[in-house]
Amino acid sequence: MIERYSLKEMKDLWELDSKFGFYLQVELAVCEAYNSLGKISDADLKTIKEKASFSVERIDEIEKEVGHDVIAFLTNVNENVGEPSRFIHMGMTSSDVIDTAFALQIKKASEIILKDLNSVIETIKNKAKEHKDTVCIGRSHGIHAEPMTFGVKLCSWLDLFERAKKRFETALEDISVGQISGPVGTYSNISPEIESITCEKLGLKPAKISTQVIARDRHAHYMQALALIAASIEQCAIEVRHLQRTEVLEVEEAFKKGQKGSSAMPHKKNPISSENLSGLARVVKSNAAAALDNIALWHERDISHSSVERIIFPDSTILIDYMLNRFNRLVEGLVIHKDNMLKNSSLFGGIVYSQRVLLELTNKGLSREQAYSLVQKNALAAFNNQDGDFKKNLLQDSEVTAVLSESEIENCFDSSYYLRNVHKIYERFSI
Repeated sequence: MIERYSLKEMKDLWELDSKFGFYLQVELAVCEAYNSLGKISDADLKTIKEKASFSVERIDEIEKEVGHDVIAFLTNVNENVGEPSRFIHMGMTSSDVIDTAFALQIKKASEIILKDLNSVIETIKNKAKEHKDTVCIGRSHGIHAEPMTFGVKLCSWLDLFERAKKRFETALEDISVGQISGPVGTYSNISPEIESITCEKLGLKPAKISTQVIARDRHAHYMQALALIAASIEQCAIEVRHLQRTEVLEVEEAFKKGQKGSSAMPHKKNPISSENLSGLARVVKSNAAAALDNIALWHERDISHSSVERIIFPDSTILIDYMLNRFNRLVEGLVIHKDNMLKNSSLFGGIVYSQRVLLELTNKGLSREQAYSLVQKNALAAFNNQDGDFKKNLLQDSEVTAVLSESEIENCFDSSYYLRNVHKIYERFSI
């Protein structure tokens, strides 16, 4: 199960107190790097680490005067540290703090999302085990195609989320970089060695080059990975919505005691979680488009990306955390109507077995064109009649019975033939 309090943890991560906490973490790591190179004494470093603190309220007061949040933050910290504060932010520029702290913030958010993804993957895997042999109909273009199992459908979901996780991990690695390179990234008043030591202490890689900011294609890559998680959830949610339709009713979302589906119609049980998830996916996907627009900045830097990121990163990570939690509960609680699955796969006398009949006729020597024409004629006759029966039509067609015996025709309607390789699919997922 997904941890009950992960949503609060994610929300708290993006509060101002947390953001400035990451700023302080970066500043202290730089001071430690200077200390390791003998540029800050042990005594001064001890004082800095003991006294360095901030208050969001005080930062707000200072920012009203100076109009710069990093300067306001540093001023507040310096008020608390005293004389050794002259070493804080030495040789750095604001973006050194902002972008490196942002990477730490994203990494922390990603730890939560990875836990969520692992929980979803495990839940789908368990549900797939449960329904490995639950026969249902496969559909293409929304139309009945051939028999499959609901477990195989869930394996496609499993594969979807395993790929989503892999992409997310790659994007996370790409964005887990820091910079301590000064104005326009030339290390004019700070050495690359300080950057290297600082990033190692923070668990980041130094950016190969930074232009006063870390290149925003990294952030766009990360947002694309979030959008693909959202799109994966959306794909599964839409499947549930289709399967819960009254005339299909193969799957339903859990409906708890006392729950009501409509203010007007007491009979309603609606796929509200799936609809909610479909809607939220649109937000995350739209945010990914905004991240792409953030890539193109003027010269070495501007701050057009900053205002956008203050919205899209908290919103998207919080939404993905929420969506994965809700989707996990949806999958865990799915009500599977096996009888309806069997009934739907047998409509019109089993027209979904048409390919098997086609192949048997060609095995008996008919050309593919002849066999296709015979099978299609009988299948469409059944389909166009509300009470049509494909198998019955075949048994009454002298052209078919001249080639296939009654037992051979009956044998074509055995669903196990279509499912004989399901175990091979499951082996690929180690289920």
